[in-house]
Amino acid sequence: MAVALTIPAAVAVAVLRYRLYDIDRVISRTVAYAIVTGLVIGIYAGLALLATQVLRFHAPVAVAGATLAAAALFSPIRRRVQRMVDRRFNRARYDADQTVAVFAARLKDAVDLDSVRDDLAEAVDQALKPAHVSVWISPQR
Repeated sequence: MAVALTIPAAVAVAVLRYRLYDIDRVISRTVAYAIVTGLVIGIYAGLALLATQVLRFHAPVAVAGATLAAAALFSPIRRRVQRMVDRRFNRARYDADQTVAVFAARLKDAVDLDSVRDDLAEAVDQALKPAHVSVWISPQR
């Protein structure tokens, strides 16, 4: 009885904790992990076949090496694939990040307070698309 109740509770905690109620996030993560799974399985199978057939290693050694290599490559592959999928699915967020990065680069060279204010208002407008933008600058003491 307790085990039957823990599964729905765990699902509810996961949905709330990782914001899985946001369907586009679920879809992008599903696509990313499907691609990563396919790549890791392909890498594992390729390395295992290469080691056993071409290099003539013993099967347990080849399988262990292929498993370690696939496990080591999982995180870098997942990060790259997730970035690629996020750019495709979350285009507005990616564009907003690019706008903020451009603003930060311009801010390094800016000295005039009026140009900084105008650049900030423009960056906020491009990134967030608000109905109204105003910048308040406190007087210097």
